[in-house]
Amino acid sequence: METLRIVFAEKQKVEIRKESFDSSLGKTEILCAAIASLISTGTELQCLRGVFDKDTNWSSWVKYPFHPGYSMVAEVLAVGDDVQAIQKGDRVFVETSHAQYFKAEASRVTLLPDQVSSEQGVWINLSKTTQLGVRRAELLLGETVGVIGLGLLGQLVTQYLYLSGVKEIFAIDPAESRIALVQDKPGIHRMAMDVGKAKEDIAKHTNGKMLDVIFDITGHPAVLAQATQLVKPLGRVILLGDTATPSEQGMGRNVVSNSVSILGIHATMNYKEWDHPAMTELILSYIMQGRLDVTPLITHRYSPLEAAQVYDSLVNNRSSSMGVLFDWTRLA
Repeated sequence: METLRIVFAEKQKVEIRKESFDSSLGKTEILCAAIASLISTGTELQCLRGVFDKDTNWSSWVKYPFHPGYSMVAEVLAVGDDVQAIQKGDRVFVETSHAQYFKAEASRVTLLPDQVSSEQGVWINLSKTTQLGVRRAELLLGETVGVIGLGLLGQLVTQYLYLSGVKEIFAIDPAESRIALVQDKPGIHRMAMDVGKAKEDIAKHTNGKMLDVIFDITGHPAVLAQATQLVKPLGRVILLGDTATPSEQGMGRNVVSNSVSILGIHATMNYKEWDHPAMTELILSYIMQGRLDVTPLITHRYSPLEAAQVYDSLVNNRSSSMGVLFDWTRLA
């Protein structure tokens, strides 16, 4: 069987390749046809740029040719003999790369309820990552929290924070287009500015107390030191963006003197009793209840055949886009 696949052939080079694969199924496998896949703009662009320090997660993971993507909703075309919970015609979420047709282990996919659209379903993976970040903070009712970087993850973290009952949220990003996508709700301060300029405003709003928690979701090595300046003594900094160049990253001059905690979390982790299936179930319930609203975050839809132009546009100006989807039904 043949499939179209998006491939990073080498640094800064995107190709659409037609590849053959064995479509015969093992007893626990399913065969799928892509419906929609979401570009993880931060991660995938970093993989495309290929600029990493040695001995990092990035340098060990990204090898060219590289198959980007991990947020896919697909239709099931066939199932193996031992697959019972999934049937032909079902829609499933799969953590797999951008490809037209593929096989997957049935135990590693999520069956989508009818109430969840395919375009909503593609957000499951990023919603798990951000849910982990919010859990890592171990928030308390009434705390004051900041979010630096309002890309895909920052937008989702902000929504989770609002669900979590924090007192105030300071959403910080220099791009007006990203600020505009943050929900306009009481208690959310939308700050269209560089994080280096946010300290004075936050001090004014909090009467000098500063923040209980700050999320650094940028992955930019310079931001951590700036983030540690925004929390109060015994405050927490949550690193949800893994910089590709940690050799350039500093933690700031007041971490020890103010007893600041720096807490990392990776997308592959579980957190306490919350494993990935449990987090996925919660995400789907939030979407169906309208409490997690991902649809307004979708700003662009493209045919996979436009992939080279899409990535080139994102490299040149990522701030003009948010949720960028490949619509695989346009190949039909």
